[in-house]
Amino acid sequence: MISLTRLSGTTFLLNADLVERVDCTPDTVVTLVDGTKYIVAESLDEVRAAVVDYRSAIVARAALPDAASLTPAGPSPRARLSAVPPPSRTPGDRHRGGTS
Repeated sequence: MISLTRLSGTTFLLNADLVERVDCTPDTVVTLVDGTKYIVAESLDEVRAAVVDYRSAIVARAALPDAASLTPAGPSPRARLSAVPPPSRTPGDRHRGGTS
């Protein structure tokens, strides 16, 4: 999320993944994919920089070798799937996948 400021001076967080476009008319208008519009005090370039910084931080965090250490402490979830070795087959087996 990125932090933006309404013209009234209050700040709010906006999901940067929902931004469709940013217009400067002369106020900066952020339009979301659902058509919602926000008029903000930041300039067009400041909004763009905030979105780029946000996405860069996500990519950088995902690239960390110890990204698992960023998850909250607690029991790790169990794997739902596991590799099961195929049944051993001998040349005399008539049925595919195992013994008869």
